[in-house]
Amino acid sequence: KELDIPVMHDDQHGTAVVVLAGLINALKVARKKPEQVRVVISGAGAAGIATAKLLLAYGVRTILLVDRTGIIGAARTDVSGMKRTIASLTNPKNESGTLADALVGAAVFIGVSAPGILKADMIPSMAPQPIIFALANPTPEIMPDVAKKAGAFIDATGRSDFPNQINNSSAFPGIYKGLIEGNIVRVSDAMKIAAAKAIAS
Repeated sequence: KELDIPVMHDDQHGTAVVVLAGLINALKVARKKPEQVRVVISGAGAAGIATAKLLLAYGVRTILLVDRTGIIGAARTDVSGMKRTIASLTNPKNESGTLADALVGAAVFIGVSAPGILKADMIPSMAPQPIIFALANPTPEIMPDVAKKAGAFIDATGRSDFPNQINNSSAFPGIYKGLIEGNIVRVSDAMKIAAAKAIAS
């Protein structure tokens, strides 16, 4: 499906680019392939949906988005607009349940949602060598030291006072400069993926 969009928004697509950049390297270290992992994204707002779309374009096949109500899927009758669109692109088995249910067997957690919602006792249910990107600011979904103690193989945060910060400011200034200098008026997924690969390198 066509996922390209004609605009670039730093909070949405800048976040998606840096999350993909971090994931490229995390999967490399964990020796996992994007098409083989289960990714759970907590937060189905602009950043979460943009991230899901870019990960799909990159080759991730199994993505579950979770909002306050639970896993987003085609069977949910309480979603509309972009959530309805993303429901048609993700959750291939039409799963339902809570964040804890979504995380069972997941290789990756990406949080762009709310503080403290990822509990330490959820991490052991994930796949071996779980990757935790808890990016909510100023208080993440789980603190990095708590995630590590609970078994996170790789963890990242949106905060600048911890190692492994993932922040959209690593992406959008350079992307905007390239768009302006190249007189480019449409931003494609291929461009965003190229930017993510450049950052990952």
